[in-house]
Amino acid sequence: MKYVLVTGGVVSGLGKGVTASSIGVILKACGLRVTSIKIDPYLNTDAGTMSPFEHGEVFVLDDGGEVDLDLGNYERFLDIKLTRDNNITTGKIYQSVINKERKGDYLGKTVQVVPHITDAIQEWIERVAMVPVDGKEGPADVCVIELGGTIGDIESMPFIEALGRFSYRVGPGNFCLVHVSLVPVLNVVGEQKTKPTQHSVRGLRTLGLTPNVLACRSARPLEDNVKEKLSQFCHVPAANIITLHDVSNIWHIPLLLRDQKAHEAILKDLNLLSVTGEPKLEKWMARAKLCDTLCDPVRIAMVGKYTGLSDSYLSVLKALLHASLRCRKKLVVEWVASTDLEDETAKEAPDSYEAAWKLLKGAHGILVPGGFGDRGVQGKILAAKYARENKVPFLGICLGMQIAVIEFARSILKLKDANSTEFDPDTLNPCVIFMPEGSKTHMGGTMRLGSRRTYFKVIDCKSAKLYGNVSYVDERHRHRYEVNPEMIMELERAGLKFFGRDETGRRMEILELPDHPYFVGAQFHPEFKSRPEKPSALFLGLIAASCGQLDFFLKNSNWNLTSSVAINGFSTPKPCQNGISKKPSKISMNGTFYSNGNSNGNRRTCLRNLSALVADLFRSSFHFCNFVSPLYANVQFVS
Repeated sequence: MKYVLVTGGVVSGLGKGVTASSIGVILKACGLRVTSIKIDPYLNTDAGTMSPFEHGEVFVLDDGGEVDLDLGNYERFLDIKLTRDNNITTGKIYQSVINKERKGDYLGKTVQVVPHITDAIQEWIERVAMVPVDGKEGPADVCVIELGGTIGDIESMPFIEALGRFSYRVGPGNFCLVHVSLVPVLNVVGEQKTKPTQHSVRGLRTLGLTPNVLACRSARPLEDNVKEKLSQFCHVPAANIITLHDVSNIWHIPLLLRDQKAHEAILKDLNLLSVTGEPKLEKWMARAKLCDTLCDPVRIAMVGKYTGLSDSYLSVLKALLHASLRCRKKLVVEWVASTDLEDETAKEAPDSYEAAWKLLKGAHGILVPGGFGDRGVQGKILAAKYARENKVPFLGICLGMQIAVIEFARSILKLKDANSTEFDPDTLNPCVIFMPEGSKTHMGGTMRLGSRRTYFKVIDCKSAKLYGNVSYVDERHRHRYEVNPEMIMELERAGLKFFGRDETGRRMEILELPDHPYFVGAQFHPEFKSRPEKPSALFLGLIAASCGQLDFFLKNSNWNLTSSVAINGFSTPKPCQNGISKKPSKISMNGTFYSNGNSNGNRRTCLRNLSALVADLFRSSFHFCNFVSPLYANVQFVS
């Protein structure tokens, strides 16, 4: 087994996760099998109890592991399925050591950070690295390890010590360290400054680790004299100093690594250069170009509680991007704080209230993601009501599905006090109830988690058709509350159909309004299994309905097998809003998110590149439907 360690210095948020994922991509493109491990130095056992404002979204794996969002990047980039053990935390390590101590495994010994904690870290890495994650038998060839945080953080010290010992133990030719650092440019002098990186590398070396490759984040490519200076003071060959400058979309990152021969530097240190070929990244080149040239927008209103931090909905964003790229549309996300839609805001902050409703009414589709707690729930209910009454495409995920049920019960069944017991334990009409197997005393790891099977009650529905006319699907869950099974008959008689259910038939998984262009709710989280080349079916339905393409995908149930823009000789339908042809209004960057970093000012560039793109598309025989991350894009939020 070969190991690539990715560390970060100077500041957090440099993009270690994307860098680690891109390294995995380029190694995989060279013909190697790759697995990934993320180390988070916090004391939490897992990310399950952490607020989205603290650490971004909680990503859920097939085995029910609640992990860091970077594991979502690994899965999407490398098309692999990881386990909870691929996310190492300080809490997990200390818990395993303490459990061993209580059992008497260290009988007679004084249990210490060195060697017991450091040995436990090394043993964990070696054990997990051997587990196949790509569906094939046998271990991978290379394990990419990302160490969270920044070099010098006190909580990272046991891991730094363990990894230093680990590199010595596995020996030269089996370990490569890639250090991601910042080379800032001061506006006053306009010069790229190397001192922060010098100090970061010096700190790394004093802790027993020496970088083999420097990946330097900067606003623009590094100048040759800057590389030479870094090489001289950091003791890294100039050829091993890689520039990760700002790009229009992250599909360019593996291409940057390839163009600067980063794979050769890594493979040389791992003694794999002679057994691998040149990286085959033609798909990535086409995706990057396609993302840069998309101009026709589809606007989705994201009505949530955590809109101040896009990482809170990272997988949702990426699933939207996958779907919009499949439909050849430029994704624009309108961030709508659900509290701003409520009547109370109309009294206290009328400007915010009017701005939120203007964004909602101007969107082509509405998405209500999951969440916990009662803050902003009324705003989500109002958004679902607006979508239902005005025939606007709607997708509700987890809590979003539950509030759609509450709104329907209040408006159609006239049950004015209909509610969830999460928000009103004493409601006389509980539409959503606490699941009997859940725990009300312990929060961590007690929800209904991981991959569960959903069976379609009928095949003749939008969701089943989008999934390819299958009888069941396996999707990932994360919830404590469910739709009250005692109210299902009454709701279905009124027109709200529950087409997807669990194996018992009593737990509701998918709802639809058959007489609505697209009104779908899912108790599970389809975003966690969305992939660039296989977008989530329900997200594709939302985007397709929002731009007038839904009928096309419903009639072509094998859309996931399609490999070109034109299908059977016919291109995808002309975009329209809610089934009515309409030219999209002009969109500014204020309050919107452009998926590939292009603003309206780039439209001329888009048109100029369009002819070259079309030629490339017709020459290519592979899939182009992939996702564009907001990491290197220009993102602004609605206040």
